Amino acid sequence: MIANIVKPGDNTHGVLAYLFDKGRANEHTDQHIVASWDDFIPDPGPWDSPGHKQRLGQLTQALDLRVKQAGDKAPEGHVWHCSLRAAPEDRILTDAEWATIARRVLHTTGIAPDGDPDGCRWVAVRHAEDHIHIVATKVRGDLRPPRNWNDYHRAMKELTAIEQDFGLTRVARGPEAAAGTSAVKRPTRAEQEKAKRLGNGKTARDRLRHTVRAALSHAQDLDDFFNLLADAGLQVETRTLPSGDLQGYKVALPDENPPIWYSGSKLATDLSLPQIQKRLAAAEAPANPTESPAGRHLPNPWHQATAAAERIPHHIEHGNDPAVQAHLTVFSEVLYALPAHAPMELRDDLRRAAVAFEQAAHTRAQADHQHARALRGALKGMRDQSAGLSGLAMLLDTALVVVLAAQWRSALRHHDRQIAAARQTLVHLQAAYDQIAPAALAQFATYRPVDDTVHDYARVLREALPSHAEQIFGERGWPALTAVLAAAEAAGHDPDTVLRQAVQQRSVDDATSAAEVLVWRIQRLGERHASGPGARAAQAARPRARHTPHPGTGIQASYQPWQSRSGRSR
Repeated sequence: MIANIVKPGDNTHGVLAYLFDKGRANEHTDQHIVASWDDFIPDPGPWDSPGHKQRLGQLTQALDLRVKQAGDKAPEGHVWHCSLRAAPEDRILTDAEWATIARRVLHTTGIAPDGDPDGCRWVAVRHAEDHIHIVATKVRGDLRPPRNWNDYHRAMKELTAIEQDFGLTRVARGPEAAAGTSAVKRPTRAEQEKAKRLGNGKTARDRLRHTVRAALSHAQDLDDFFNLLADAGLQVETRTLPSGDLQGYKVALPDENPPIWYSGSKLATDLSLPQIQKRLAAAEAPANPTESPAGRHLPNPWHQATAAAERIPHHIEHGNDPAVQAHLTVFSEVLYALPAHAPMELRDDLRRAAVAFEQAAHTRAQADHQHARALRGALKGMRDQSAGLSGLAMLLDTALVVVLAAQWRSALRHHDRQIAAARQTLVHLQAAYDQIAPAALAQFATYRPVDDTVHDYARVLREALPSHAEQIFGERGWPALTAVLAAAEAAGHDPDTVLRQAVQQRSVDDATSAAEVLVWRIQRLGERHASGPGARAAQAARPRARHTPHPGTGIQASYQPWQSRSGRSR
């Protein structure tokens, strides 16, 4: 629940007239009083009801009575106005519940303490399902002002208790709020009403922010970033200092005439020019084919991105806050880049996942982007190379684990909004993965080796992963797993060795499909340079200890409370 105590005013009638009026965009409905200092005061009712103006005048006079009695002793700004709004996901509260909440806030702020007959006069007005307004005049019955110092912070503390007592969404406050506050600049009410009038599902600010983030996720440098913004149809202007150095930029929608400009920092704090410059500078250069020795196989940037993303849960568990924020920031950029590389039917879920993760990824820490150079470098390389079904499915599989790790971290800090945002991200990523994985696995399965080879791989799997082997044989990913093992062997890898390496990367105990997890890991391992014959002979000569998968620890064990909610355990 959110409270907003506005700057004190002197026009009691003006505030009441607005609350009982139809609103700027006819958004006020069923205007009525839910509670007041006196159960017998007149309720003006909706603005178009018979006798409304007369009752509104009577209510104003009753509220202002002590102000007039105090005369010159009445405080300046005698109108105390506080709005209380429930979270969008909360249930609709009854009038009686709102009345109780209003009285608790008035008591804790000192405006009208319980049992005090001289408390200030007040009314609580409801003109929407999700919020109320409390209006009070700050003169007590003894004609003194109330002791309402520090009222906002006292109200915030009481709202935390109210949320718990009424089973409402817990909103981050204090130091917790600093960590949970989004970098995103929220649209103003006027922007929201304009979007509604024009029939747009999103405000101009939101549309611009999403476009800027998508461009940034593909940009190689600053000039490329501005070119991508223009290619997306945005109006773009830059500002330069007398020295010729770039000072800032601003964007507007293509259909705005005259244009309504937004600087990057007005879209989100991390989209200011200095922040973008830091992020673009912190990247390992992608591999350049012209610099590669003849015959050398260049690494696949999609595989590199997946490998870098796989390390993010470890960084989240063990890294410091600036490093964690750097990894979450670049991973957010990866999510924004995915729709451009995905089949049409996946793009909506991927866009929604990227937008949801904005909230889940943000902390108050200043990101040290140098910690995430590998993933950002791979992201730059992804722009020029097609993912294919398998590359995208592989990265989505890893993305689910990264979001679970981010959710785990937010849960440790009780950041409820970030947890909810991570859950939404998981829903959309899972939907995208479930659509693309069957086709990607079927594509691999067309290269399934002959039966004798399959039997050999089954033996290897029983030795490397005895506790999961029989389960894997019955999964839809088993044919694809034999195909990637055959491909790795054709590239010069020992199937036994590469399978054990895949198993040792991370436990598969918490995976819904161990076969699919191993497919993506072995696909990446198979791309690496294979050991020469001498090295393979030395490896074969060494005795092998049977590998028993270790139980998940740390983050992995902690994921489980949310796995059922995300719809899939990774």
